Amino acid sequence: MPIGIGSLLLIVFVALLIFGPKKLPELGKAAGNTLREFKHATKGLADDEDEVVKKEVKKEEVK
Repeated sequence: MPIGIGSLLLIVFVALLIFGPKKLPELGKAAGNTLREFKHATKGLADDEDEVVKKEVKKEEVK
């Protein structure tokens, strides 16, 4: 379900009311850092899984 322009504006307005204009940049930066760390962690897990699969394939080829 996509978020429309009206819904997005309402969310921003409510966030401004709750946190104030001075806190929003800090909250945005913290959210960005959290997402970046999550992305790196999931990429690391996917890379680890790829290495395990490659090792298993090599073992099967040797047999």
